[in-house]
Amino acid sequence: MRRSAAPSQINPAKRAKFSVPYKSVNPVNVSKSKEADETPEFNDNTGTSNTNQHCFIKNNHAEDRNSHVVKNTSVNTVLKTSVPRCPLNSLQSQQFPNKPVFTPVGINKYVNNDEPSNIEVKERRYFNVVWCKRSAKKHKKWEGDAILITCGRSVQLYDLDGKEIGKATGYKKAELESLQEDETLPIGSREILIMSVLTEEQYLSGTCFSGAGSVSTSTTEVLPRMKQKPFIDPNKSSKNPIKNENFNPVKGPRHDPLEEGALVMPRPSPEHQLKNNLQNLPIVDVVVDPYLTSQLRPHQREGVLFLYKCVMGFQDYYGNGAILADDMGLGKTLQCITLLWTMLKQGPYGGKPVIKKALIITPGSLVKNWYAEIKKWLGTERLNIFAVSGNQRVEDYKKSSIHPVLIVSYEMFVRTYDIIQNENFDLVICDEGHRLKNTAIKTTSLIMSLSTRKRIVLTGTPVQNDLQEFFSIVEFCNPGILGTSSAFRRVYEDPIVASRQPSVGQDVVMLGEERGSELSRLTSMFILRRTQEINNQYLPPKVELVLFCKASEFQLQIYRQFLASRTIRQCLSGCMVGAPHLICIAALKQLCNHPRLVFDKAVQSAGAVDEDGEIKESVYSGLSTLYPPHYGDQEIVCEDSGKLIVLASILLAVHHPGCREKIVIVSNHTKTLNVIERLCVTTGYKFLRLDGQTPTNHRQELVKKFNNKYSTETVFLLSSKAGGVGLNLIGASRLVLYDIDWNPANDLQAMARVWRDGQKRKVYIYRLLTTGTIEEKVYQRQISKQGLSGAVVDLRAKSDVQFSREDLKDLFSLNEKTICDTHTLLNCTCTGEGDEIEKITPPPPVQRSCQLGQPKSQTKKNLSMDELLDWKHLLGSFPDLDPNWFISDLQDYLTYIFWNETKPNINL
Repeated sequence: MRRSAAPSQINPAKRAKFSVPYKSVNPVNVSKSKEADETPEFNDNTGTSNTNQHCFIKNNHAEDRNSHVVKNTSVNTVLKTSVPRCPLNSLQSQQFPNKPVFTPVGINKYVNNDEPSNIEVKERRYFNVVWCKRSAKKHKKWEGDAILITCGRSVQLYDLDGKEIGKATGYKKAELESLQEDETLPIGSREILIMSVLTEEQYLSGTCFSGAGSVSTSTTEVLPRMKQKPFIDPNKSSKNPIKNENFNPVKGPRHDPLEEGALVMPRPSPEHQLKNNLQNLPIVDVVVDPYLTSQLRPHQREGVLFLYKCVMGFQDYYGNGAILADDMGLGKTLQCITLLWTMLKQGPYGGKPVIKKALIITPGSLVKNWYAEIKKWLGTERLNIFAVSGNQRVEDYKKSSIHPVLIVSYEMFVRTYDIIQNENFDLVICDEGHRLKNTAIKTTSLIMSLSTRKRIVLTGTPVQNDLQEFFSIVEFCNPGILGTSSAFRRVYEDPIVASRQPSVGQDVVMLGEERGSELSRLTSMFILRRTQEINNQYLPPKVELVLFCKASEFQLQIYRQFLASRTIRQCLSGCMVGAPHLICIAALKQLCNHPRLVFDKAVQSAGAVDEDGEIKESVYSGLSTLYPPHYGDQEIVCEDSGKLIVLASILLAVHHPGCREKIVIVSNHTKTLNVIERLCVTTGYKFLRLDGQTPTNHRQELVKKFNNKYSTETVFLLSSKAGGVGLNLIGASRLVLYDIDWNPANDLQAMARVWRDGQKRKVYIYRLLTTGTIEEKVYQRQISKQGLSGAVVDLRAKSDVQFSREDLKDLFSLNEKTICDTHTLLNCTCTGEGDEIEKITPPPPVQRSCQLGQPKSQTKKNLSMDELLDWKHLLGSFPDLDPNWFISDLQDYLTYIFWNETKPNINL
C-alpha cells in the first residue's frame, strides 16, 4: 500500500546508498514562494497552523505530540503526517486519566536509588512506524506497520504480533533522541518511516500491538448496504410464525418501566441507532418481565443488564459476545433465561424482537436440566422448547415451526452440525464453556464456524491451566478482539508468565504487570466475574473439613514396594522413555483409595513377559506376593484402607435412625466407585449412581429422584468427570471428595453440587487425604494453583501438570513419621487444638505513578497456602470434636484435621 504522506513521495532529492546506519532526514526541495502558496502560515505563539490544522492535530493529539517530540526548529516547512496507528489522546483519555505527560527524557528510566548518580541512564522511546525493504527507489512501497524502540545507541523493531523483525546498533545517540514524525531510519535490510510517538504506557500495556486495545468506532464504520428483498406475494402469508417477516411496530413498552422494582434495559446510543435502526422505528423501552424481575437477586439483575449490553453491541468494543464467569451457584442459568425471554419478545426499535431463534449447547447431562429450568421459570405455554434426546431428534426440530429454542449437547451438535448450521440462529449460548478451551478440537471449530454473532459463554472456571485456553474462549466469544494466537502469546501471555518467574528483573515484572492489567481491562468489557462470596448471604452455613487419614499397615507395605520398584527408580534417574511417571502416579493414587484397586494389575504383572521371553518389568512387579491367598474372591475389607474406614463411619452416622440427611460421594474413577458401591450393598444402604456409563437421557431423572425428599435413596455415587459440573444435588447436605484431582477447578465444581441455591440445610464437605502420601503432595500443588489470582480473572499463570526430577522425588516419597505433611509445610506454630494464630501483617505495597489496575498483593485469593493459616487446625486425637461432623469415633484413624466454616454474610 502506497502512503501519500511519505516524504519519499514529495519530490525528494536523490539519496545515496547507505553504508553505515545513520539517520536520514528527507529534505524538502521547495522554494520560499511555494512554501507561501502551499504551506499554511504558522502562529508563532503556538507553533501550529491556522488552517488545515488536521495536518498536525489529527485525532486531537497536538498537545500530546508536542510534549513527546523534540521540535526541529531548523526546518521552516511543514511535513504532512499520516494518521497515527495508536492515537495518543484517545488511548490516554480512556485508559490513563489524570496521568502526567511523560517527555522523552523521562521515559522508561529504570534507576536504582542505591546506585551512584553518575551512572548513565539509558532512555527508551517508542514509535509507531511503517517499514519496507531498504532500497534507493524514489517511491517506496511500505509493507507493514511496526513498533520501534530506541535505547541509547540501539534500536529494536517489532511487528504487530510482537515478533522482533529487526535490530541494529551504532547510531548516534543524539540522532535517535531527536527522531520525529515523518523521518526515516535504516534498520538492517529494512527502512522505516516514523508515523507517531508512543508513550511508555501504551507500549507496556500492549495497546499499540495488533489493535488489541482498540474499541469499536461505530461512527467511522461503513454502514451496511441495504439488501434487496425478494418480491413477496401479498396474497400469500407465511405459515411459520418464527420466520414471518411482517411486523407492526409498537409505540410503548411491553411492561411498565415506571413500576417499582422494574428492570429497564439501557436505550441504544445515537451511533447504534444510526447503524441498526435503518427503518427509523420508534425507540421503545425494553423492560424485563416483572415475574422474572421479582425472582432476580441484585447481582443477577446486574448480570442481565451486562449480558444485554454486550449482546446488543452497546459496550465499547467490537463484538456481540459475552462471557458470564460467575462462580458455581450464582444463577447463571436464570440470568440467561431472563435475557433469552426478553430478547425473544422485545427490542429497542419499535418493540421488534431482537432474536427469533436461539441455540443452547450444553453437556449431555444438563440438556434436561436446562429444559426443566426454562419450564420452571416460564412454564410450558409461554415458550416452546425443543430439547434433543433419544425420542426427539434434531431432524424433527427442522420440521417444527413452533420451537424458537433448541437445546442440544456438545456431542449431538457435532453429529448433526450439517443440519444445525442451516437454521440461522440469532443467539448461541454455550454452557460449561471451558470445554471450548482448545480451538483445535472439532467441537470448538464447528461452533466457531456458526454465522451467529451474538454468543454467550457460561463458565465458572474461565482459566483452568493457562492463558492460551483463556484466549480460545475469548476468540470464540468475540473473534479477533485479542488479535491472533501468536500475537496474544507474545504481547500478553509471555510477558505475564515471565513476570511470575523467580529472580527476574524489575523491568520484566513491571512489563508483566502492565500487560496483565491491560488484558484485564480489555476483557472486563465483555467478561463478568462474581465470586461465591456474593451469594453467601443467601445460602446456609458451610463447613469444610480436610481429613488426613492414617494409612493401613497393608497399604504401607504395598506403598513401600511401589517406591522400591525398578520402574520408579528409572523415573527418578530420567532413564525412562515416554511418560511412565504418570502410570506410577495413577497407581499410587489408586492404592491410597484401596489396595483392591491395584490387585488385578499386580496379578497380571506377576507372569508378564516381553517379546524376548524375559520377565517384563512394571511398577506392579512384585506386589502380588504381598496379598493374602484368594484376596480377589473376598468381600471389600474397610480396614485395608484408612480412607474407606473414615467413609464407612460417616455413612453409618448418616443412616442413624434419627438422621434424615443424604450424602453425595464423588470420585474421579469408576473403579473406586465400584468399591464404594460394594460397601453400600454389603451394609444395605440404598444408593443411586451416575458415571460415564449412565445414559445421558437418564441422568436428570436420577437427580430428580435423589432430590425428592420422599425418596429412600440416601447415597449418590457421582463420577466427577461425568457429572461434576452443572448438576443440582441440593437433596444432600453432605458431600465427600473421596480422592483428589490435579485440577482444583474440578474439585470446586464437584463441591458446588450441594452448596448452591435451594439448599436449606447446613452443608458439610469432606475431603479425604492419606497422610504422608502422594495425595498430600497433590493437595499442596492444587491449593498453590488456586492461589494464582489477579492478572485476568481468577487463575493467571501456567499451571500444567509438568514435573521436574525434584518434583518426582517429592511425589515418589512416603513420610511415615509425619502426622500432617501439609501442616509442616505451612510452618504453623499452633498446638493442634484449634487455637488462633497471630499473623504478621505485611507492609503495604509501594504505589507507582504509572501503575494500572489493582496491585496483585491486594487481590482476593480463593484458597492458598496462606489462607489455610486462617483455618482451624486440629489433631486427629482432639477429644472435643463437633458431634455434627460425624467423625467423633475416628480418633484412631485420623492424624490431622483442617476445618473452616463459612457463615452467611449479612453485610453484603
